[in-house]
Order: sequence, then structure tokens, then C-alpha cells
Amino acid sequence: MIRVLSVASEMFPFVKTGGLGDVVGSLPVALRAEGIAVTTLLPGYPAVLDALEGPVRVAELTPLPGVTVSVLEGHAAGHHLLVIDCPTLFRRKGNPYLAPEGVDWPDNGVRFATLSRVAATIAQGQVAAFCPDLVLAHDWQSGLTAAYLHYDGLPAAPVVHTIHNLAFQGRFPARDLEQFGLPPHAFAMEGVEYHGDIGFLKAGLYFATWITTVSPTYAREIQSPEWGMGLEGLLRTRSDRLIGILNGIDTTDWNPATDPAVLFPYQVGDIRGRHPNKRAFQAEFGLRQDPDVFLLGLVSRMTGQKGVDILAEVVPRVLDDRTQIVVVGSGDAAMEQAFARLSRRFPDRMACHIGYSEPLGHRIQASADSLLIPSRFEPCGLTQLCAVRYGCVPIAARVGGLADTIIDANTAAMTSDVATGLLFGPTDADTLVGAIRRGAMLFRHPPYWASLQRNGARYDVSWGHKAHEYAQLFRRVLGRNDATLADPDQDFVSPRRRTLGHRPRMQGPTGAPGRAGRLPAPIARRARVRANDLLARPH
Repeated sequence: MIRVLSVASEMFPFVKTGGLGDVVGSLPVALRAEGIAVTTLLPGYPAVLDALEGPVRVAELTPLPGVTVSVLEGHAAGHHLLVIDCPTLFRRKGNPYLAPEGVDWPDNGVRFATLSRVAATIAQGQVAAFCPDLVLAHDWQSGLTAAYLHYDGLPAAPVVHTIHNLAFQGRFPARDLEQFGLPPHAFAMEGVEYHGDIGFLKAGLYFATWITTVSPTYAREIQSPEWGMGLEGLLRTRSDRLIGILNGIDTTDWNPATDPAVLFPYQVGDIRGRHPNKRAFQAEFGLRQDPDVFLLGLVSRMTGQKGVDILAEVVPRVLDDRTQIVVVGSGDAAMEQAFARLSRRFPDRMACHIGYSEPLGHRIQASADSLLIPSRFEPCGLTQLCAVRYGCVPIAARVGGLADTIIDANTAAMTSDVATGLLFGPTDADTLVGAIRRGAMLFRHPPYWASLQRNGARYDVSWGHKAHEYAQLFRRVLGRNDATLADPDQDFVSPRRRTLGHRPRMQGPTGAPGRAGRLPAPIARRARVRANDLLARPH
């Protein structure tokens, strides 16, 4: 059994702002089957503390000058957690990073340096309740973990650092070095310094024993000037310790047969079982209830990365009497306002819900014919995995993990009956319009469309083989596989203090056939009652 300390700023179902929370919440469950026991270290947000069952105070620490915290141990939603209880830093309204008015918390540097410093203390075996074999650090918020271990120079667990999105790097003023508890010589190019600031993510990538990111294509993209966000040089120098492993989704949570958000449950692969959900969804948003309309959905943060502004630009070009669009999400105020204006301009064909809604995020997958993902870059993406499992055909930009998980409906793929969606590139207005029109053409030919849906349902979106790749990497880092390390010494001192061999060969995604079929009649009848009020609304 390998004991892993996962260090993160969010975790579903307690707190989530995006895919990071989903992955941190679902990967530990999948790793259990690989002999990996994960304990997750989280900040003590109110939602986390409220969910913690039987908490026990296991440590009192002073991680940074003037900061005192308690470390609580307990369980919640089936997870083993260590929680940093520090009311002045974490018990506050707003999301993990932003105040209620939508601006960054001014003390975010101290807040997440505290997370990293506590993680490093645990990695050194100084908290008796848990001594990990390895640390899995996520994104910039835990980026200083490996740096603290390096500068302490004490025996410690190695760090594998995962990049979920390189665009978010955690940069703070150089004057905060002492407040973060780092020595003066750490402020160097071969340390935490990054363009005159302290770079949390840069530090993690520089000092970690190994680096992972969330798709093979993104691992290549971030080594280029276009997508490296200023860190491409460092990533190229560490390319022998960089690997892309695709994300998976929790197929228990994402199961249209048992999903409480789905009004008419249906089995994975049951194409006809989706039809009443589409009609109910159209009614929910006040759109004409017509099964022959091409219903497009988008569920996303409204940011430039997601290309949502491009969709807003092209809506008038693609809407017609046979097309509808529903948008769910929040973010940039200008983008929110643009979609609100469009919904008023096209009230019978366009609708939007501004705000985060987990149930709507599920229901749109069970109802829309296609999911739009016009991202300018996408490290992995989870929505396309949910979409294909639910029979919703993705129309996505050919970038990052989207390119790794969707087989484009080109002539060869359609002839071979392997296509699962539509890819387009580059990400601009004309190519998006072309992809939507191509999707509409395929939708008008039901056999072609059904082929895309069936193939998507057969694609293995679970964590299964991806968790196995993580387990292979962890064993390699710890020297528990034969002939995997150049240095036979098994004792780890702080990160980057030993040399690893070549990266392991990882297997790509495999397609596992899904079971198709209708729900038993009594269950289907009970489900239909839940949506009668929606279906009874006037068209």
C-alpha cells in the first residue's frame, strides 16, 4: 500500500470552482483499486469543516510567521481528510480565491503558502497522524510545497506536481518572501523567483520530483511559446520528468440511469431514452418543444480561455428555425451581458442561465443534442467526457485534452464507425460556425448521428486505466518497480535530490463497451412524474 498526501485548494463535493475540484474528489476513489491510499489536505473552509465527521485535532503548527493553525483529521463523503483550521485565513464568505465582490482575496499568498507549508511539514513526517510515502500537489496553490522541502533539506516524501491549468500561476510580490517563511537565497532564478515576483507554480515545477499534467497533448503544448505561459523554457528543461495523463470522471456520479438531476433516467447508450429529457429541457428554458430542432448546449466558465466570447459573436449566424442554444455559466461580466442580450433578442431560440448550477450542468448533458466547447486552450476538459457518456455529441476545438478524447467525424472515421464528436481548428468564429453547421448536417441524418452517440457511449471515460498510469508513476518515483530507477538508493531527501530514470511508457485511452438499454418500466414511470409540470407548459 502506498500512502499519498493529496494537497489541493478545492475538492468536490465540498468546494468546487471547476475541473480541479472534480479531479481531486474523484481520483482518490479510483486509486484505491491500485493499492494507493489517498489522504487529502484541504484548507478549513466552512463547507469542509461542516462536512468533516468526527474531527480530531492532531497538530498545532505555526507554518508561517504570525500564523497559527490546527490540523484536524476526519472523514467526509468517504474521503480521509486532513484539514487546516485557521479561521482568519479560511473561514470567510466567497469562493476559495475571490471575495463576494469578485476580486482576489488580498492575502491569497499567505493563505496558500500556509497550505503548502503544512503539506511540507506532513511530508517530513512531523505530524504523527499521517506519514505519507509521496505527495501529490495540485496547481499553483500547493506550488511552494516542494520548495519548502528543498530549502529545509530534511528527509521527506517526494513530490509529484500536477498542472491542471498553466494559466493560473500564483505570482506574489518579492517583498512577501520573509512572510512566506522562505530564506533570502530562495529568491533566485534557480529558486522561487519568477520575473521579479515569487512564482508559486514556477517553484513547484522547478523543485518537484516529477511533473504531470492532465493530457498528453497539453503536455506537449505547454512546452511551446504559444501555450507555455512564460514557463515553456523550464518545462522543456524538465521534459524528461513531465508526462500527460488524461483525466477521468466518476461514473457513479455521472450515470444517466441514477443521476438525480436527470428528469427521465436512461441507460448509457440508450439514444431514445434521451428524447423526453430534451423536451423537458426545452420547456424549462421556455423554448419550443420540438424534437427535430438541433439543440446546442454550453456549460462553462465565461472566460477568454473557454472561447465563450467567440460563441457570443457567432450566435446570430447559426440560429435559425431549426436550431436552439442554451448557455449555462458565469464569469466575465461582459460575456454574461452579451448572452443576456442575445436571449432577449432571440427569446424563442436562445436561453441562458447566468450562474453556477451543478444540476443544470448534468441536465444539459442529458438533454442537448450537442455540447459546444470552443476553448482557445484546454488542458483536459471534463465536460466532453460527461457529454459522450450521456449521448450528447461534443463540438470542440482541436486543442489539449479535447483532441486526445474526441475522434472527429471526418470521412474516414465515419466510414470506420469510430467517430465520437466534431473537432475544429483554429479556434475562431468561422471555424466554429463551420463545425456547428457540419454538426447540424449530421444531426439531420439520424443514422450518422446515432453512430456518434453509440461510439461515444462506448468510450471509457472512467478513471480506470488513468488511475493505473498514476499508480505506475508513483511506484516508479518510489522505486517500487524493477529496473525503474537509475539510482538504487531508496531513501528520499527533499525533492530533486535524486535522479530518476526515463519516463515510463503509458498506455493511451481504451474503449470499453457500455451497456445500452431502457430502464425498467416502474422506474421509468416514476421518473416521468417528476417532469409532468414542465411538459405541461405551453409551447
